[in-house]
Amino acid sequence: MTDAPDVGELRPPVRTLMGPGPTDVHPRVQRAMTGSTVGHLDPSFLEVMEEVQELLRYVFRTDSEWTLPISGTGSAAMEAAIANVVEPGDTALVPSNGYFGGRMAEMVRRAGGDPVSVDAPWGEPLDVADVRGACEDHDPEVVCFVHAETSTGVLQPEVPALTEAARDHGAVVVADAVTSLGGVELRTDDWGIDVAYSAGQKCLSAPPGMSPLTVGERAREKIRGREEPVRSWYLDLTELDDYWGDGQYHHTTPISTVYALREALRIAAEEGIENRWERHREVAGTLVDGLDEVGLERYADDAYWLPSLNTVRVPEGVDDEVVIDHLLEEYDLEIASGLGDLSGEVFRIGCMGYSARPKNVRYLLAALEETLDELNAA
Repeated sequence: MTDAPDVGELRPPVRTLMGPGPTDVHPRVQRAMTGSTVGHLDPSFLEVMEEVQELLRYVFRTDSEWTLPISGTGSAAMEAAIANVVEPGDTALVPSNGYFGGRMAEMVRRAGGDPVSVDAPWGEPLDVADVRGACEDHDPEVVCFVHAETSTGVLQPEVPALTEAARDHGAVVVADAVTSLGGVELRTDDWGIDVAYSAGQKCLSAPPGMSPLTVGERAREKIRGREEPVRSWYLDLTELDDYWGDGQYHHTTPISTVYALREALRIAAEEGIENRWERHREVAGTLVDGLDEVGLERYADDAYWLPSLNTVRVPEGVDDEVVIDHLLEEYDLEIASGLGDLSGEVFRIGCMGYSARPKNVRYLLAALEETLDELNAA
């Protein structure tokens, strides 16, 4: 037997989080996490769960009863969405214009489905005509798309036209709203989205661990009519709905993280969802203007700019990792490098939730300018 390790008291550094997530957590949300732990079937906690669902319907802009958070990060919500609506043998059209479209396709494959891709270049939105043509060619049961592509900083325009193309062929539409929910306009019901999922640690500024998901009636019918059970017991939405809807035991929910999500959603509701969308756009607009003054070129075009996640090209001759490490070590400031095809090519700068504040933007711009000047002088 080894001796007990002496690791000392936990003292994490205080950072300013301006990357692709997680974001700064609002002090109110941090306080909410310190609430007394109760049982996951305690009547008081069941009331909290109902409040969380009601608040989630508000931010998703939906009336769906099947609206709940998944115990896990955004990838768990992605897998829950796909595992439930994709049956073995289903054709799922997964248009991709970035890293996370590829992840959706892999989850379709693992659910036993047949993923079919129609791609757009990284940095551009999906073409509705291409999606419509692929639906005509493949007649998919499911169509998946990323509303806000975190790897490229592209916001998908024309969502109603995209969902119409899928629905014209009877397909259930699944939307990745991980980097859009609570930060940019998203109207789940009005836009014809059947399933949408997100993550608590992005524009909602909750800590990672609970990830919102909503399922409309068309998708619920498909799930109820499955010939085989969902391959994941933990993520089976019929089981989870019995827990969140009726208080029937399924698993032990992370109580403190639910408290945090509830408070984050309450803050969003107090601000007003449309006001919140506008704040993100205004603060991110200041960020973009400042980046231009620093001499950094935007990657995504203004026509499909994603305010919550901004991509800028790494200047020629600059090592992105050196810049990122310097900002973290000298300024306690986090931004991120590119993913996949954009690795080493862009910086990814988040402007989400509680991090989307003017003082954060001013601090980031000053630190980034000083860092680039130091590197150029070296």
